[in-house]
Amino acid sequence: MPRVPSCSAPAAAALLLAALACAPSTAPGGASPASSSAAITAADLRARLAIYADDSMQGRKAGTPGNFRATDYLASEARRIGLQPAGDDGGYFQAVPLVVRTLAPGASVTAGGTTFAPWTDFLPRDQGAGTRAIDGVQVVDGGVVGDSTARPVPLDQVAGKLVVVRVAPVKAGTPATPGIPGGTVHRAATTERFKAAAGIAVASLDAIEESDRASLRATGAQLAQTDAPAQPAFFYVSGRLAEALLRAGTVHGSVAFADTPAEAPARNVVAILPGRDPALRGELVAIGAHSDHIGLAEAPVDHDSLRAWGRVMRPRGAEDSPGTPTAAETVEIRRILDSLRRLRPARPDSTFNGADDDGSGSVSVLEIAEALARSPDRPRRSILFVWHTAEELGLLGSDWFTRHPTVPRDSIVAQLNIDMIGRGGPTDQPGGGPGYLQLIGSRRLSTELGDLVEQANTEGRHGFAFNYAWDADGHPANGYCRSDHYNYARFGIPVTFFSTGGHQDYHQLTDETQYIDYTKMARVASLIADVATRVADLDHRVVVDKPKPDPAGVCKQ
Repeated sequence: MPRVPSCSAPAAAALLLAALACAPSTAPGGASPASSSAAITAADLRARLAIYADDSMQGRKAGTPGNFRATDYLASEARRIGLQPAGDDGGYFQAVPLVVRTLAPGASVTAGGTTFAPWTDFLPRDQGAGTRAIDGVQVVDGGVVGDSTARPVPLDQVAGKLVVVRVAPVKAGTPATPGIPGGTVHRAATTERFKAAAGIAVASLDAIEESDRASLRATGAQLAQTDAPAQPAFFYVSGRLAEALLRAGTVHGSVAFADTPAEAPARNVVAILPGRDPALRGELVAIGAHSDHIGLAEAPVDHDSLRAWGRVMRPRGAEDSPGTPTAAETVEIRRILDSLRRLRPARPDSTFNGADDDGSGSVSVLEIAEALARSPDRPRRSILFVWHTAEELGLLGSDWFTRHPTVPRDSIVAQLNIDMIGRGGPTDQPGGGPGYLQLIGSRRLSTELGDLVEQANTEGRHGFAFNYAWDADGHPANGYCRSDHYNYARFGIPVTFFSTGGHQDYHQLTDETQYIDYTKMARVASLIADVATRVADLDHRVVVDKPKPDPAGVCKQ
């Protein structure tokens, strides 16, 4: 699931997370577990994940050689299993045009005769190729974002202008919003609110922690979109710059971005298992996961030190923004680290292996595909398998696939999305355990699909206790909008998102194979295979009985 990752440890953790030499990567012993069985088993999943989440995959970041290598593995396994290619030009790959977007040279903002520098006085955010120019435009006060009592600024007052907005203070005890670093705002929602503006300056830079600034500043790949609709320029500014802008009334300068080709080609992997019923095989039940993760750290850290720190200070991994540990917390971190040191020596690490996120989903899709392909009684409808790239960069692979499908989009009757199904134990989630499973979106478009998931669990004796809390309207985690299923749902395709949830290793260097519950992972994959088969064997398409979203709108859970 995508996040703004923080690869930098807080300054308070420096003594525990001393940078050490990188450990040599261990290449996997073979290209595939050639002895994998027809059944979905914990042993097969363990063998597959040992390959897929190995250091040799270099964290699988989209647009890098590591993700290219990972998608090669997925395609070779799809071929071995006997799936039909369904990508571009009769192959297993669909090219996704990624570019690396960085701040253009000479970026600056001038107000009242004073020139302000990027990263120090303002932190620009990439809004796409169609970002509007701000040079010479009028500045207006846009009020406070997050204040329900504030009157909205009329659109005719912000059109073509630079809007300076402030952020409402967070009440004590209010949990951080997942996916949004402290001191920032929901960028898509804020852009939508002031969509007619030339630019949006959010006066919250002073409140953004240094580790989050580093994450926001990091470059990443984006879809190459020469025809992207114009969007307001967007940047976080210091209080000093905000005051200068409002005093001056006019702004000069540029916050444009420039594109360069990605390091390696990005591609979705797309394959089909044809259905057995000639009358229905033209319709598709889609099963998907994302192939990418977040790559390599800037510097190696000791694995066990990071895990001890995370147990105390970041129980939700990257979802938490830790402060300075108290004296008691420091003692507890040291106690945990000492217990780990008695088991093994220090191990430096610099690879975000993404064993759970989303290695667990990617290899489970392979297991499901093999089980269905080897079944003596294939589903009536065809099964479409899509491993999306660049989910971590903003759902880019699924965005591209659903806008430029290699199969007729209207032929997809449902999409089952798998993202992080390898954990969910008592130390990961409140109420966690062998039967813990989160479902999102299963009844948002189709009551029937939600009922089928429940029916499969009960009649198939899979034994899960579904947690629907994360699917609630307005849930702060915004999970319905944060993984690849939404790009299908926006076109009216019923979806279900399966996940065992977050944990302390989420988007951390410690998300490794040793912490995966393979038995539970096999049970989840078996449930999804059962659901897919039931949907595929219906004598009718899954009924869509709920309003469809606007494909061009901003997702809101």
